[in-house]
Amino acid sequence: MKFTQMSRRAFLVAAGGVTVAAMLSACGGVKTTSTGGEGKYPTGNIQMSVGASPGGSTDLITRAIAEGVGKELGVSVPVVNKPGANGALNAKELQSAKADGYKIAVQNASLFTITPLAVSAAEAVKVDDFDLITGISQDDYMLAAPAASGYKNIADLKKAGKNIKYGTTGVGTGAQLASALTFKVAGIPSTSVPFDGGAPAMTALLGSQVDVATFQIGEGIENVKAGKLVPLAVFSAERIKFLPDVPTAKEQGFDVVVAQYRFLTAPKGTPEDVKTKLAEAAKTTFATEEYKKFNAANFLTPIEVAPGEIGKILDEASTKYKAQIDQYGIELGAKK
Repeated sequence: MKFTQMSRRAFLVAAGGVTVAAMLSACGGVKTTSTGGEGKYPTGNIQMSVGASPGGSTDLITRAIAEGVGKELGVSVPVVNKPGANGALNAKELQSAKADGYKIAVQNASLFTITPLAVSAAEAVKVDDFDLITGISQDDYMLAAPAASGYKNIADLKKAGKNIKYGTTGVGTGAQLASALTFKVAGIPSTSVPFDGGAPAMTALLGSQVDVATFQIGEGIENVKAGKLVPLAVFSAERIKFLPDVPTAKEQGFDVVVAQYRFLTAPKGTPEDVKTKLAEAAKTTFATEEYKKFNAANFLTPIEVAPGEIGKILDEASTKYKAQIDQYGIELGAKK
């Protein structure tokens, strides 16, 4: 079974909660010992944890990479979901794990570039507390409204002459930042309605409990294609190939560019040879036709760069986002 070619919905239906470890074991040819032992890495399972619920982009990306890395290294790579606090709970657990390469995780850039702007310093997670293995891909955001609303673009929201209730996928997320910046820059009176993830936010939008909502492209595009939602803007620097007719917020006169970026991490202090093996296994996975089809099916843009480049991406985003919320006096969360 090759779930790497599936969409979010198809994966959830087909997988039915079965772990990657079970799939790989069923195929044969993998080691299934539960822990690493003496000898050349890896000698046992490599656990990949996800700081989100099953079915979202980070979860599916993790599973696709786990499948490829497991095949390349000849071990089982079970995936464990540990959602909470935009990935912070999973990150802190990984941070305290043994630095031996047997516990790794795909992490979201927003946790390190946006969440710190919404929480106290004690709650913030720092990327310097992890070893970076490789960059993975970018997931873009769109602002959408129910088709029956009559809204076609951001200007229509301003013309509405009312307070706009906008849904987001949570506090400290790219969806929240993109929305807050847009309404502030456009001078549109608004109220943020944060949800715990894309699924409840989508339910609220389809039920017209909120006027608009911001999602990652993969979370909302099927409803756009079905005619249930109308995309008002995308928050990428340029138009994206998955929605070529939808103008960017920047094209509409609002300098709001926000994206989600993901990369593979390990606990700080992981041996260099171990990191090299993991990076090479990931690189081999990225080059397969199955993984390329997975990216296309889930509307992901590959940015498979080295650790040094990941650091630059995060630093630039952190600096830009901090400057923007300071400039417009935006409060993303209740800091303590």
